[in-house]
Amino acid sequence: MRYMAIEEIISLESVVNWLLTHGLKVLVIILAALILKRFSKVFVKKIIKKTIVKDSTTSESAKKKREETLVRIFSAFVNILIIIFALMMIVQELGFSVGPMMAAVGLAGVAFGFGGQYLIRDLISGFFIIIENQYRIGDVIGVGSVYGIVEDITLRMTTVRDLDGGAHHIPHGEIHQVSNLSKKFGRVNLNVGIAYNSNLEKVISTINRVGNDLAQDPEWKEHILVAPQFLRVDDFGDSAIIVKILGETQPIQQWGVTGELRKRLKLAFDKEGIEIPFPQRVIHKPA
Repeated sequence: MRYMAIEEIISLESVVNWLLTHGLKVLVIILAALILKRFSKVFVKKIIKKTIVKDSTTSESAKKKREETLVRIFSAFVNILIIIFALMMIVQELGFSVGPMMAAVGLAGVAFGFGGQYLIRDLISGFFIIIENQYRIGDVIGVGSVYGIVEDITLRMTTVRDLDGGAHHIPHGEIHQVSNLSKKFGRVNLNVGIAYNSNLEKVISTINRVGNDLAQDPEWKEHILVAPQFLRVDDFGDSAIIVKILGETQPIQQWGVTGELRKRLKLAFDKEGIEIPFPQRVIHKPA
């Protein structure tokens, strides 16, 4: 009984000694990692703000979008590095050798490399997408048949939220062509059909007046760069003359501006007696 008591005392003393030495170091490592994770985003943000320089063709909102995108990506990358280094130091304090573990990880990496070609392709493609500033978080893009707003970007994939609310996770290696619908400016590109018996000069003046009024409206003028105006007679349709209207808006505002323009044109055309024709079929009944 006395021998067991002495053994318990020695065991307890060993645990206390470990906690006061290695245990304390583990606690310090964890606290340091948490502090670094907390302040790494601020540090990354300051570096990126100093690195990105706004040029004459880049708006303040576009610069801010790019900053937020890069901060999110590089903050996540730095946090992963902090966690990896912290885990390695903790493992070493627990009495395990880091060298053999690194060798095992290296061998696993080689084995994984044979099956990880797609992952490497995704990472390389993602790196160039970010560096070349092809799109940013908050941009509206089209990738294949998917169109929506960029909700998140990592080095491996982009998440696009479509108008129906569906989230599409697209690996960067699968992106062969991307259309950015919100970079620098948007465009009102509207075709309107008018009746063949319409006074074309009256139609043109009405369109231009409505476009100018919209561009001067306090509610809409901050979204419009160039007032929507008549451009040309675009086509002679089966039942209508097709006229094209063009204008320029702030990024992502083209859809809202185009919708308001359609509404105002309909009201103005009704007031001016300008007909917007639609396909009709006349049936003659025999007497």
